Amino acid sequence: MLTNDLRIARVEKTLRWFEEDVPLLNVRVRELSKERQESAKRFAAAVIRETRAELERLLREQPPSGADSAAVGPAGPPCEPAD
Repeated sequence: MLTNDLRIARVEKTLRWFEEDVPLLNVRVRELSKERQESAKRFAAAVIRETRAELERLLREQPPSGADSAAVGPAGPPCEPAD
């Protein structure tokens, strides 16, 4: 099972890939009819919106970054007792 951090990293990578692909999409659909161009662009925009929403959901579900460190205290893990 994937950790939440790994899921976030994958979704971030996917989102960057989609966003960076928009100019190339414009080149790929250039030969299509105006209606099909708009349809492809709307679809790409919807995929990007959904991916952003997924990333936001994962970030909301992520436990606070200090949750683990709060259990051991601000000074870090407990030390061995002195002799």
